Amino acid sequence: MNTERATSIIMLISCPDQRGIVAAVTAFIAKYNGNIIHLVQHVDLTANVFFMRAEWEEQGFNLPRGEIGNAFRSIAENFQMQWELRFSDHTPRMAVFVSKEPHCLYDVFSRVQSGEWNVQVPVIVSNHPDLAPVAQAFGTDFKVFPITPDTKAEQEQREVELLKQNRVDFVVLARYMQIVSDSFVKQYPNRIINIHHSFLPAFAGAKPYHSAYARGVKIIGATSHYVTTELDTGPIIEQDIIRVSHRDSLDDFVRRGKDLEKIVLARAIWWHLQSRILVYNNKTVLFE
Repeated sequence: MNTERATSIIMLISCPDQRGIVAAVTAFIAKYNGNIIHLVQHVDLTANVFFMRAEWEEQGFNLPRGEIGNAFRSIAENFQMQWELRFSDHTPRMAVFVSKEPHCLYDVFSRVQSGEWNVQVPVIVSNHPDLAPVAQAFGTDFKVFPITPDTKAEQEQREVELLKQNRVDFVVLARYMQIVSDSFVKQYPNRIINIHHSFLPAFAGAKPYHSAYARGVKIIGATSHYVTTELDTGPIIEQDIIRVSHRDSLDDFVRRGKDLEKIVLARAIWWHLQSRILVYNNKTVLFE
């Protein structure tokens, strides 16, 4: 039995909430013989904003890809929509930034190489040479850009040029222990995914496990978010926690936290690859 999934068309929409949005979108899809396979919606009643993710089969849909936008434009303008189209057969290109910690990098590549994710990783970027053997083991190009306060701007420009040469669609900071600049972030708005080893907004900064241990917390967590120009305050994609106690040492905190980081980062990347995230007002709507 053929279990391969047929190609689908995905539309992400946000607009002021009003009557008739769902009817207009579904009528548009039906007009061109589209078969809807997923449709999820949400209304932020406080902000009066409507969100939708519609997905339908490309097979049998009587509009070529290049004509869908023009055909839908009048509907979008009528409802003041922000919208975008994506296609399930597109294979995104992801760059991974690392420093010295290998656990998230190993987990990401195990999912890539097993075929769990439809994604290509053309390059790994680091500010240290330590993880070059990991990249070599996975057969991926590894580039080192040592960064100091004096060289940061120049090195980041070189990194951006490298990403453009490799046609990178989005970036994952897999425990990259370097604050990326505003100019770098603006190159990839809502396309830089970070894993923070803490349950934000608590215990931000470079050593949250140490701070949590000193505070005697009973839970520790991890947070994956899109990077913005303000440190550790970007739209949160995924979070999780585990319980700890006075019996756990600092090493236990770090070890158990690393396991959680891998899971939370993997979930965030998965949601991004599936086009299931809409960013609005520094928050995310996650269409599970």
